[in-house]
Formats: sequence, C-alpha cells, structure tokens
Amino acid sequence: MDIEVLGTLAVREQGVSVTPTAPKPRQVLALLALHADHVVPVSALIEELWAGAPPRSARTTLQTYVLQLRALIASALEQGAAAAEGAEGAAGRRTAKDVLVTLPGGYLLNSGDGTSDVREFDRLAGIGYRAMDAGDFPGAARQLREALALWSGPAFADVHGGIQLDMEARRLEETRLCALDQRIEADLRLGRHRELLAELTVLASRYRTHENLHGQFMLALHRSGRRGEALDVYQRLRATLVRELGLEPSAALRRLQRSILMAAPESPVATDTNNERLVRVG
Repeated sequence: MDIEVLGTLAVREQGVSVTPTAPKPRQVLALLALHADHVVPVSALIEELWAGAPPRSARTTLQTYVLQLRALIASALEQGAAAAEGAEGAAGRRTAKDVLVTLPGGYLLNSGDGTSDVREFDRLAGIGYRAMDAGDFPGAARQLREALALWSGPAFADVHGGIQLDMEARRLEETRLCALDQRIEADLRLGRHRELLAELTVLASRYRTHENLHGQFMLALHRSGRRGEALDVYQRLRATLVRELGLEPSAALRRLQRSILMAAPESPVATDTNNERLVRVG
C-alpha cells in the first residue's frame, strides 16, 4: 500500500486507488492512513467524525464506513491479482480484512511494508538534522530539500477534517516548518543568501509572526548589501508582534538588529547560555 497525506490524500493498494470520495469515509481513511500499521482507537475515530457529539448509532455508522473502505480495498486487490495472474497462488493473496484489520478497541490499516510520505519525510529530515549537527551543511541542505519536496500542499488538503485530523495537520505543519528552518539555515551557512531572498520574501509574508524566518530574511538581505531593507523587515515584524500578540521581538532578534545597525563584523551563528539560538550578521 502506498500512502500520501502531505498534500491531497492518496491511498493506493497495488497501484489502484482506494480513496473514497464521500467525506466521512475519507476522514476515516485519512486518520487510519496517517497511523498506518498502528491501531487507531474507535473513540478517536468517533471523535474525529462527530466532534464530541456522536449519535447513538455512531459505532454502527463507523462500521458502515469501514465496510465501504473494505469494498474499495477488495476491488483494488482483485484488479491487482488479475494484473499479476499466475504470479502467486490465491492462498498467498491479501484480503480486504487483512488490509483493514479489526482489532480489540480499534482498527489498523496494514500497509504491507508499502510506502508512506510521512515516514519518508521523517527519515530524510532526521538525516538532515544529524548532518547539521555534524557540520555537514551541503548534506543537510540536500536531505532537507528532498524531505520538503514530498509536500505538495498542506497535509490532508482535500479532506474536511475534524478534531483529530486538524490537530495532526497542525503537528505535521510544525514538523515541516522545522525542516524548512534548518534547510534555510544550512543554505545560509553555505553562502546562498542571494538565492534565498525570493523564497524568504514569500515566507516572511506568509508567516508574519515567525521570528526565526524573519531573522533569516534579515540576515540574507544584509549579506546581500541591502542593510536598510533588513532593518525594515525587523520594524515590520515588531509592529506585527506588538499589534497582534502584545509582544516585543525576542532578545536574539533584537541582537541581530543591533548587529546590522552597527555593521558588525562577520561572525557565526552561536548559542547563548540559555540555549537560545542567536542569528548574527555574517
């Protein structure tokens, strides 16, 4: 089974789509697919579908959605078996109940060692983080770029999510932003500040209160000889933070602004005694 949730939902068994079009079964499949090969409790599925106000028939209705998904899976298995006729005996074939398994307290989507874009993202991002820690900035930038390329849009972009999926979508978006932050950091370490300007312009506009992205934008502008624009970025961020959150920029960002104002000599990114990352001019 091949699973994609980092963008539109796509689940395929033996190359055949098993993604339903009806909203509720689609929600069920999305949650099962995200947690493929792990049990998803019935309670979590009911909360996802009915947001804490389930009807009396909730369990029966959920079972109906599961049966609809199994029908799609069975059709995909039949098509796959027909395409590979003679490759193996019928006794070795998976059934729909082998793929979407009923277990005590919940359901499990058995991927059969298939692919998952979330698992691949986590794997590549982990390699990238370790490369950053080892000072291998070219390797980190490459691995993190590959990880981020797996995203085609917001997670579950075409699924009308409930409480569970919305929470998972926010979690996944945070992991994406962490990988993006580290990839930009690696590119800055490699002197690619001019190449980053267009991307950071868009990101600073999209994430108007994200301090580290704005700090990276300021640094890239300053290194590109655009000191005034770098200071303007700080002032816009400060105005947004004060107006929307009632907060001043962090101490790290204020230090960066002072460094730019003073045209400080080139120095590396450092860490203070409180483990706060300092973005310095350089």
